[in-house]
Amino acid sequence: MALRVIGAGVGRTGTMSLKGALEQLLGGPCYHMMEVFTHPEHVAVWGAAGRGEDVDWSALLAGYVATTDFPACLFWRELLERNPDAIVLLSTRADTQTWWESASQTIFSPEIEAAAASMPEWFGMWRAVARARFAEDVRDEAATKAAYERHNAEVRASVPASQLVDWQPRDGWGPICTRLGMPVPDEAFPHTNTRAEMRARISEAGGTAPAP
Repeated sequence: MALRVIGAGVGRTGTMSLKGALEQLLGGPCYHMMEVFTHPEHVAVWGAAGRGEDVDWSALLAGYVATTDFPACLFWRELLERNPDAIVLLSTRADTQTWWESASQTIFSPEIEAAAASMPEWFGMWRAVARARFAEDVRDEAATKAAYERHNAEVRASVPASQLVDWQPRDGWGPICTRLGMPVPDEAFPHTNTRAEMRARISEAGGTAPAP
């Protein structure tokens, strides 16, 4: 495993956009929750990680050059320990309320939980990881907002400034390219998976969990 960028930002902070951007910049795949859906054999590994068991991170992330989104963002310490030269990319929103409004209407919504009934192994893994590393109940507004703020504060306090990119979607390519020592691409930064787009996918998916 040779990660160049470790995404420490939680879901609904531009993580899908970052996946596309990092793959373009680094020329390799970026691990996102979507990878768990396309690699169902990873579900048990993440479940074990959530229970505090030893995980072969090199095997799990073989071939990936970056990570972003849940569940990997909750294990940024372990990943940084194994990739000490990697950049830690903390993606956030303008404020906690903005993040909560997006998350509560999409990835933490009742519709997603209902759809996840068709994916019991995945949902069991997600609940175990979230409870161990984030919030006991992600639909509890106060507790989940506190978890978001605590997570971001811990990253900022723990990662050396020389390795940390504190980023928001409006920042685009600049901070990432500067820290990587790469030129800014000519094309616009990819902004994908908006709240409206994801809500539409949730509605279309019906009884099947849509890609996050």
